[in-house]
Amino acid sequence: MIQTGDKLPQGTLYEYFESEQGGCAIGPNALDVPALARGKKLVIFGLPGAFTPTCSAKHVPGYVEHYDALRAKGVDEIWCVSVNDAFVMGAWARDQHTEGKVRMMGDGSAAFTRALGLEQDLSARGMGVRSQRYAMVVDDGVVKALFVEAPGKFEVSAAEAVLQTL
Repeated sequence: MIQTGDKLPQGTLYEYFESEQGGCAIGPNALDVPALARGKKLVIFGLPGAFTPTCSAKHVPGYVEHYDALRAKGVDEIWCVSVNDAFVMGAWARDQHTEGKVRMMGDGSAAFTRALGLEQDLSARGMGVRSQRYAMVVDDGVVKALFVEAPGKFEVSAAEAVLQTL
């Protein structure tokens, strides 16, 4: 599992854009994680799945709600990473009203999540390989703080908890 002090692994995440922006086309765009993280202070949070109860009712809304407070603490961007494709993440972004606040990143094959060592197998629940629930503070591609939830919990990865550590 990735640890505090480690660099983010090489990986590609996919983001759905509703309109052309910053040289990216409408639809899913492949983004190189280390290049995108370079020179930025990020909060990256991962969760088991789009449109799932805790993720939709608490995890994402918390980061949307606390966007201004996180920015005031020096955070450049907030990323939500889920083992879903970019189309699903785009639909979820619209549902959660994340535009301009939380970047909704798809990791459809779980390659990035596996590279982090933060995958979990939820096949018994019909969900396949998914992400554990976590949050991390990353500065210029280096993990400065990592918060991994115990199974079934939602405490240390919440926006409010991360905000207290900044």
